[in-house]
Amino acid sequence: MSQKKKPFSVKERILSFKYAFNGLYLMLRNEHNAWIHCLAAIVAITGGWFLEISKVEWLFVLGAIFLVFALEMINTAIEHLCDAVTLEDNPHIKIAKDVAAGAVLVGAIFALVVAGFIIYNHWEQMF
Repeated sequence: MSQKKKPFSVKERILSFKYAFNGLYLMLRNEHNAWIHCLAAIVAITGGWFLEISKVEWLFVLGAIFLVFALEMINTAIEHLCDAVTLEDNPHIKIAKDVAAGAVLVGAIFALVVAGFIIYNHWEQMF
């Protein structure tokens, strides 16, 4: 049986943002890979500013940055959820964790491809 939905509440919506910002804070505070992503984002933004990339290029750069962060957050959530279920070796949990980590890798590769295209385009123009 399904539960009856609660009526809309502004207070509940505001609290949901509080929880979301707390999740972002926890990831940035506790996950070493998030620190690497932050460094890469700073390098990408600095490089974009230095190369004076176009608005469309900024959309791709920022989209890639946000994609990698979102995937890292999902990966972190899956890892913590799996660890809450069991810390014993479990082939299903290993697959879930590996696939989630693979999703972050795919996002990071996309970010590198975006950076490569933009840098190559501007490199050609500079020389």
